[in-house]
Amino acid sequence: MPVKHRFGLLREHDFRQLFVADTISQVGTQVTHIALPLVAILALDASPLEVGVLAACETAAFLLVGLPAGAWVDRMRRRSVLIFGDVARAVLLGSVPVAWWAGTLTMPQLYTVGLLLGVFTVFFDVAYQSYLPHLVGRDNLVEGNAKLEAVRGVSHVAGPTAGGLLVQWLTAPVAIVADAVSFLLSAVFVGLIRKREPKPEPAADRHLGREIGEGLRFVLGNRLLRSIAMCTGSSNLCTSIAMTMFLVLLADELDVPAGTIGVLMSTGSIGGLVGAFAAMRIARWLGQGPTIWISIGTTAPFGLLMATVQPGWKLWLAAFGFGAMMFGAVVYNIAQVSFRQGLTPERLLGRMNATMRFLVWGTMPVGGLLGGVLGARVGVRETVMIGMVGGCLAFLPVFFSPLRTMRELPRGDEREAAPVG
Repeated sequence: MPVKHRFGLLREHDFRQLFVADTISQVGTQVTHIALPLVAILALDASPLEVGVLAACETAAFLLVGLPAGAWVDRMRRRSVLIFGDVARAVLLGSVPVAWWAGTLTMPQLYTVGLLLGVFTVFFDVAYQSYLPHLVGRDNLVEGNAKLEAVRGVSHVAGPTAGGLLVQWLTAPVAIVADAVSFLLSAVFVGLIRKREPKPEPAADRHLGREIGEGLRFVLGNRLLRSIAMCTGSSNLCTSIAMTMFLVLLADELDVPAGTIGVLMSTGSIGGLVGAFAAMRIARWLGQGPTIWISIGTTAPFGLLMATVQPGWKLWLAAFGFGAMMFGAVVYNIAQVSFRQGLTPERLLGRMNATMRFLVWGTMPVGGLLGGVLGARVGVRETVMIGMVGGCLAFLPVFFSPLRTMRELPRGDEREAAPVG
């Protein structure tokens, strides 16, 4: 049954540990989102193409290991995967300031760090989304996802400001130390979770390829999941094209100080925080299906304001556009992730999440690389505009699906869920 008391799931010890761990980790991650590309731009004088390659490396793992990660996670205790992923990412990030202090930091090292960070992030994210139903129960999924998206919203507000100011005060490589420490703290809090999963029983005829195929068939054989994958994947592709060059536009072409960049990104991210708090009310008002397409379809056009950014008041107009876009993205994510988790049987959660990550995040390295190529060929500002125009069309797959009018979405049970053809 859904949790009813005042603070909801936050009164539950195990969810509270996950909530605190995620808060720490998300803020630190936002520092790296600012600091790692600024290390390349400011410390190593990277070109737009090199920044694009770095962005591609950070998300390439979703293409390289996205599908098998789900099958592997379904074979393991997810709490252990979360702890190992946090510790591994802390070590990788710690190597950047060490190399910088030693005078040996290079772009190939940043590419390697970005790629391996992505690998461990794939495993962490698949395990994280698959662990939540076990931790809170399926009746509490919307509340759990809403609270964790609120964490993401807060991190998007606080993290970029902290990252930008740390880069400005301490230099970009030193700022990454904060993220390395955050991952270690996150691992400590995940370790405090008391509820233990039973170790998954190995199937007698266990076969990695067969297990991956089962996850693919479940997602691609379900019309609703298929339309969500197309919408999210195309949105991520276009956003990656735009955002890869947006930082270059601010830091390189407009010479905006790192601290101001951080404040701009944080100001815009207030929209995401508002979206996290408003998502449950919007879903009750519009219905679950309409919430999915309306949230992204009506807010993506505000991203066009980011391509008009200039020093002065237009800097904050771009922040407003970013905030409106983030509001819609967070409401969309809460609605569609909760639906996916509620539809999928326990034994397939890891593979469903990994398949969706492969399909929707696998477009991000392509977008990052395309952003770098387009930035070098047609111009940085023009590339931001191209990406944002494409993002305005991303809602069409869910609009032209049954989700458009479905106020109540189907749910699976703990054992099985039938595909929707």
